[in-house]
Amino acid sequence: MDHLSFEATAGSGPGGRSAALDDIDRAILRELEADGRMSMRALAERVSISRSNAYTRVERMIAEGVIAGFTARIDPVRAGLGTSAYVLLNIEQHSWREVAARLRDVPYIEHVAFVGGDVDLVMLVRTPDNVTLRDVVLARIHAVPGVRSTRTWLIFDEAAGGSRFQ
Repeated sequence: MDHLSFEATAGSGPGGRSAALDDIDRAILRELEADGRMSMRALAERVSISRSNAYTRVERMIAEGVIAGFTARIDPVRAGLGTSAYVLLNIEQHSWREVAARLRDVPYIEHVAFVGGDVDLVMLVRTPDNVTLRDVVLARIHAVPGVRSTRTWLIFDEAAGGSRFQ
């Protein structure tokens, strides 16, 4: 699922059910989260199972949608995206599908989440500089039909969290 897909499939296995994970599955996920390029042999050694068991478990978790893909973690500053902000949106309630579809075409939006509370959407936007951020928010996002207002919170520093699979 890409970062701008608003389907009811997130966290679901086939038929909309959550997959049942045991301690070994969670250990595999922890290892892959730390190094998605690790070989099956190294993965099997790290979680103390056979290589064939590791293959079987990883393939099952891929088929069930637990593992949605493999990607590289990019340092945004070193990649030329030194300005980051959370942009909060209020939208016309009936327009959320159209707004979501239009946001897919706006460059520099890394993540979008529909949320409950005082705002309707929270977006992580990464741009090369403040001028580009201003253009993204004021010219591109505000041009999306259904967007009523935005608030922008500039990010000064970030820290990665720990593993989600303790």
